[in-house]
Amino acid sequence: MKKYIGIKVVQAEPMNLIEAEERLQRKIKSGDEEGYFIVYPDGYESWSPKDVFEKSYHETTNLTFGEALVALKSFEKVARKGWNGKDQYVVLIPAGNAMFKGFPMQDCFGLKNTRCEMQPGWIPSVSDCLAEDWEII
Repeated sequence: MKKYIGIKVVQAEPMNLIEAEERLQRKIKSGDEEGYFIVYPDGYESWSPKDVFEKSYHETTNLTFGEALVALKSFEKVARKGWNGKDQYVVLIPAGNAMFKGFPMQDCFGLKNTRCEMQPGWIPSVSDCLAEDWEII
C-alpha cells in the first residue's frame, strides 16, 4: 500500500465499496462507488469515497517542509529527494533518550548521515524549509 498524508499519516489503496465491504466483513453503505481502503496508525481499517479521500490526502512524495514536519511529529523518517547523501534522513528524537552531564535533553531533530551515524541537533536550512521535494522514507 502507498502512504498518504493529511492530518495524520495513513496507508491506503484504491478499492471500490463492494471490495471494501468484503475485506472489512461489514456493510458500509449501498452502491458500488470508487474509493480507498484505509489503514490508520492504530491499525483501524476503514473505507472512504474517492472524492472525500482525495480532498484530504495525497501521496507522501513531493511534500512541503510543513507536511514533512507533520510526518516527523508522527515519528516518520523524512528526506529530501535532492540530497546528495545516500540513505540520509531526518527523525524526531524525543526528550528522554539521552542525558548530558546529568541534564535531560530536549526534543530535537536527528540526521542519519552518510556514515550511518545519528547526528542530533539537525536544523533545516532556508532551502530545506522552502523545498517541495520531501518524502517519507
